[in-house]
Amino acid sequence: MNIGYLGPEGTFSQIAADKYVESLKSGANKTTAFSRISDVLEAVNNGEIDEGVVPFENSIEGTVNYTLDTLISDVDIYIKKEIIIPISHNLMTRPECVGKKPEKIFSHPQSLAQCRKYLLKNYPDVETVQVLSNSEAARIVKESGKNYYAISTLLASQIYALDITEKDIQDAETNVTRFFVVTRDKSALDLDGKTSLVFSTEHKPGSLYRVLDILAIWDINLTKIESRPMKDCFGKYVFYIDFECNDKNDRQEAMRMLKRKTDFFKFLGTYNEITTY
Repeated sequence: MNIGYLGPEGTFSQIAADKYVESLKSGANKTTAFSRISDVLEAVNNGEIDEGVVPFENSIEGTVNYTLDTLISDVDIYIKKEIIIPISHNLMTRPECVGKKPEKIFSHPQSLAQCRKYLLKNYPDVETVQVLSNSEAARIVKESGKNYYAISTLLASQIYALDITEKDIQDAETNVTRFFVVTRDKSALDLDGKTSLVFSTEHKPGSLYRVLDILAIWDINLTKIESRPMKDCFGKYVFYIDFECNDKNDRQEAMRMLKRKTDFFKFLGTYNEITTY
């Protein structure tokens, strides 16, 4: 299989993709880097690649809304697996710049947000620059010829021959990111595990309660709920939920009832977790 991820080489997405490939226990797989999350999802949707690995949720910063919005509105693909990756952010620079104050610090917006307290305490007057990925930040620093620093992965420091000046600079000791493996093939989904779906309700009192009450009737454990605005209608929202139900018949019956009670309904997948820590 050809498995896509958010590149370039050295990103947490590549680490997640590599862990997924390891779990397949087959040598007949390759990975392909893409420059944007949307490119990965669209490549799976269009059949350019077989599967994709994309970031979905961080324990500090929450949901990666771009991933969620694309899954809701722009593609017809399914979540096959989730991969939980521990996140360690490292400050790095070219060897000749070690010990000097950074002129700028580059990283992905999520990484900068996850290191907000560290940056305010140690570099309050240094400009931070958002780029498409942590690995892209490392590449920019490597090629800059300037006193630039990056917040990136250990793998990126090795790829771009950068020195790590400080490790584990994230604001919380427990920092993990949830990645999704996505596929076009609905038959590849697990028969039990966590289920994800999105729906919208009528704009009437009690509409959401009546939908969620269905899960209670079937004794289903709701583990996540989040609202997102509909792109085509201001003031209207869709709800994303995760729930756990290992009885296939109960899950299918609950979803049939949910579908009847909602204006919009989209099944995103039933899947199990690949834990890496």
